[in-house]
Amino acid sequence: MRIGLDATYTLDEQPTGVGIYCRELLRELVTTHPEAEFFYCYRPHRFFRAFRLSLPPRCHRRVLWEHWPAGHFALFHGLNQRLPRSRYPKTVVTFHDLFVMTGEYSSAEFRQLFARRAREAAGRADAIVAVSQFTARQVEELLQVPAARIRVIYHGVRLPQVTHTGSRERLVLHVGAIQRRKNLVRLVRAFAQLPEPWQLVLVGSKGYAAEEVFEAIAQSPVKDRIRYLGYLPPRQLEELYCRASMLAFPSLDEGFGLPVLEAMAHGTPVITSRRSALEEVAGDAALLVDPFDEEELAAALKRLAEDSTLWETLALRGRQRAAQFSWQKAATKTWELYCELLA
Repeated sequence: MRIGLDATYTLDEQPTGVGIYCRELLRELVTTHPEAEFFYCYRPHRFFRAFRLSLPPRCHRRVLWEHWPAGHFALFHGLNQRLPRSRYPKTVVTFHDLFVMTGEYSSAEFRQLFARRAREAAGRADAIVAVSQFTARQVEELLQVPAARIRVIYHGVRLPQVTHTGSRERLVLHVGAIQRRKNLVRLVRAFAQLPEPWQLVLVGSKGYAAEEVFEAIAQSPVKDRIRYLGYLPPRQLEELYCRASMLAFPSLDEGFGLPVLEAMAHGTPVITSRRSALEEVAGDAALLVDPFDEEELAAALKRLAEDSTLWETLALRGRQRAAQFSWQKAATKTWELYCELLA
């Protein structure tokens, strides 16, 4: 079986949710299916960068052209809500979220381009992978896709090999791009109600309307206790998860919310939003808040900082919740979908 996949986002030097999904899914598919040949397809502007990385056995590089096939594949899978216009016998596309279409989280030009590509991909795909039930509903409602063509396949998370049992710092961590959708202005204001020596640490690259967040930090009465570290590579981020007392992730909109699972896997209690896919992913293993209610968010921060019993409960529940999500499970369900289409 010859499978083509859009591997463009595996080349991201600072991978976030989509890049991590692409890398992990490809790794698991290749490892668990030695009977198949895989073709890593890269859009032309990134193709030569692909030669920096060695490929596993039975894997090949191809240029992903827009208007003619990259190869003779039984199936092609677009991993980030986009498909080339060239035709393949069967096609699958993964949708992570559609918030560009529903919120003021990007420029008008990007919103228009995204919406056109999303509609084209949804219209041509034989099947659509949605990374949460919430995203599946968005695809069904916004793109008019019948539910029968949508499969929900959750992201996974890699559990740490060693469980961290050391002491935690009085540190509130946020992981994710510094952008309007992440609701960081309210987080900065809510954090001001935590006393010294608590610190707020923001990790992630700068995104849309990041200047609003940095302005809020500059105006905060506790700005000396707020640090922005930028993007961190995986090993440094893992160390920070183990040091932090909690993850605060009050995002306004998420199609999945991978940092929630990453924190839980490291035994770090989570505060997140009672909104979008976050409640679905967190289950009963997080403290849920209305992300628009600054006082509720501040109260949750103080409660988790002061209540050691709640802290221990959420740390335990979080580890148990994270163990339910694996990349191997995601790859297995994806392969089952391939086989269903090709039967």
